[in-house]
Amino acid sequence: MLSRLFRRGPRPEPPIIDTDLAVDDLVLRAARERAHTTGDWTALRDVIAETGTDWERRTFRLRVLGEDASTAEGAWLDDWQEAAPDDPAAAQIYAEALHRRAGKARGGASARNTTPEQFAEFEALSAQSVSAGRRALDLAGPDDPSPLILMLNGAFAGRTVGTPEFDAQVAEARRRSPYHFELHLTLVSLYCEKWYGSHSRMFEAARDVAAAAPAGANVVMLPYLAHFEYAMREFGWDRRDRKSLAAVADYFQRGEIRDELDTWAGKWRAGAPHVPGRAMTCRHWLALAAFLGRRKKLARATFDEIGVHHGGTPAWGYFLPGAGSGFLAAWEWAHD
Repeated sequence: MLSRLFRRGPRPEPPIIDTDLAVDDLVLRAARERAHTTGDWTALRDVIAETGTDWERRTFRLRVLGEDASTAEGAWLDDWQEAAPDDPAAAQIYAEALHRRAGKARGGASARNTTPEQFAEFEALSAQSVSAGRRALDLAGPDDPSPLILMLNGAFAGRTVGTPEFDAQVAEARRRSPYHFELHLTLVSLYCEKWYGSHSRMFEAARDVAAAAPAGANVVMLPYLAHFEYAMREFGWDRRDRKSLAAVADYFQRGEIRDELDTWAGKWRAGAPHVPGRAMTCRHWLALAAFLGRRKKLARATFDEIGVHHGGTPAWGYFLPGAGSGFLAAWEWAHD
């Protein structure tokens, strides 16, 4: 109350959030808009080609275009595949689109709140995505990890974690790109307790790659995700209320948790500047942890870095009623 009485100047208005998965990759956004308005798919081919051997950025752009291709606005992919049926990027985007449709079919609810029909469609579309991913892998260059990472995502439905084929795919993807964000994000997610692992295995996967990676690599921030997954499972599973949020806040205010997260944040920031794309996800994780840890100054500064780019970051919905509304609630708290 006192802070409101003595605030200098008007309270800033909350942003109108931008949920575009492309976030701050303005080159990608412009090429996609061109494809939407003129049907020119070559602009999208070119933005993929220009990533060269920046495999993390390539995978990010393929993922965003896969989401677009899974919607009614994705007619450009049909034209691309017709003109260049053996283009590895187009093949990958098609597989990504199937993967995105599979996720939408399942929905974001917990297993007990998901119907058998949703699971069946999820598994069927995931199997199609893996099959399409195999073709993308055959077409891809020998050092491109993107199709392998997509196929590993099929393990969410295929229950293949720990099989010889799964382990071989992980090893080959690591050979191709040891500190690839999407690769290790997938592994940390698969190894969490709500899927096919445990808290200890999840934390090990996140901390090991964060410790081994060079400063500035986005994988350095994966322990943040592990802590979010742990807190959601322990304090907020199937609950989004004041009591669960208070328990989560207590967890993130613990000294040892705060110190660990600050260590990873320092290592990540030491490698700045970061290219557009997944670095925005890392900023969202920083802001969410600051909000949960009741670190208002840090949260406000991080929100200033984020701007309007929400990008549909799922972790905001782990502890709050929804990802978008959760982001705005935390933003307003930080700017109060």
